[in-house]
Amino acid sequence: MTQEQWGSLQEDLLNTVGQNNYKAWIEPLHLAELADGVATFTVPTNFIGNYVSQNFGDLIIHQLTQVGADVQRVHFRVGNPANRNSVNSPSIAPASSASPKAAAPSASSLSAQAAASAPATQSAKPELPGAPLDTRFTFDSFVVGKPNELANAAARRVAEGGPVSFNPLFLYGGVGLGKTHLMHAIAWELQAQRPDLNVLYLSAEQFMYRFVQALRDRKMMDFKEMFRSVDVLMVDDVQFIAGKDSTQEEFFHTFNALVDQNKQIIISADRAPGEIKDLEDRIKSRLQCGLVVDLHPTDYELRLGILQNKVEQYRGQYPDLQIADGVLEFLAHRISTNVRVLEGALTRLFAFASLVGREITMDLTQDCLSDVLRASERKISVEEIQRRVAEHYNIRLSDMIGPKRVRTFARPRQVAMFLCKQLTSRSLPEIGRRFGGRDHTTVMHGVKRIEELRSSDGQIAEDIEMLRRALEA
Repeated sequence: MTQEQWGSLQEDLLNTVGQNNYKAWIEPLHLAELADGVATFTVPTNFIGNYVSQNFGDLIIHQLTQVGADVQRVHFRVGNPANRNSVNSPSIAPASSASPKAAAPSASSLSAQAAASAPATQSAKPELPGAPLDTRFTFDSFVVGKPNELANAAARRVAEGGPVSFNPLFLYGGVGLGKTHLMHAIAWELQAQRPDLNVLYLSAEQFMYRFVQALRDRKMMDFKEMFRSVDVLMVDDVQFIAGKDSTQEEFFHTFNALVDQNKQIIISADRAPGEIKDLEDRIKSRLQCGLVVDLHPTDYELRLGILQNKVEQYRGQYPDLQIADGVLEFLAHRISTNVRVLEGALTRLFAFASLVGREITMDLTQDCLSDVLRASERKISVEEIQRRVAEHYNIRLSDMIGPKRVRTFARPRQVAMFLCKQLTSRSLPEIGRRFGGRDHTTVMHGVKRIEELRSSDGQIAEDIEMLRRALEA
């Protein structure tokens, strides 16, 4: 079999199994020998050989016979390709025409690419089927401000690839605050700094899907071997496994196995471990034993910095576009809850101005982004605040509004009054009327009391922050 035939065969396999399966399982194969009806392949690990034999063995035999090869079975052996010139030498590398064009490689494929360019003395690493990485999400493009400086510092420390004093690193925060950006940035940096490491990045949903698939196909040992072979495991949005008992069980054992081997784990979620409902206590405990870092909501300065950074990126794409003074400041002030929405608004604005050939003025901004600006003006009602606070403290709404002054009801009532003062335009007398006809001086006292407690009581401060996020989301 010639190089051209093998390359053509790989193209057929790519079209048959799809790009993800090809990258993970077919591309690592190297045809070493065709003799006596046996096609022998070298593979990076026994795990890949066993998986390919079980799932793609018949397909490979069929494809080989289609190009005239006499093959009854395939055999896999662990080894490194040593000669790329003939089929009878240890292996043949895949022809370049067979390589799929991926927009964004996964963290595992990055590691494999690094291994391919490393000296021949290094052992090849298995491809781990992780999620794709976004090339835009690097440390260079991450704008650092006071709300995220600790998270950025911790992420950079882990990305160095050396031993750290905290494991796992747990990043949490609301939607659009940069958790996924930092996760991708860590994976990219690890690929650059430590190409010898096996890095697996995936979402909690993907972890659950692969676990269910392994159960269904009775391949739990393959699943366990794959996840326990990584050097760095990165799981995004871990709150999605809450309530999935079997998935939590396997995640717990995977977590313990990796920690026991001093392998780094990086987790992200939309809230702190202790606040994830239906997550097992033992998992909460494990997640809290490392460094837990909160990405706080962006402040005005950080949002303005993000916009300025995006404008610099757009200069190459729109070199002649002009933006009037005050537009970026206006957007940073008006769109305050979600960085993705903020960046998307700027993208739309630049595209629109480029199409119509106009300068980005304040009038054009308000016309182009009218729907986004209206959405950012969503009014929070007193009733919504009361309901959220009552749910948070697990009390009845009627008790919080009612006349009882016991501490169980009085403190949530004061928290709700404080949030009404902060998040609505209602006057103190109006707020008092919504709380069972109370006098405005009662509201003033409640607001003042919560302001005092925020600086001295960490739990109250955390409650206020969490409720505010939920209400503004």
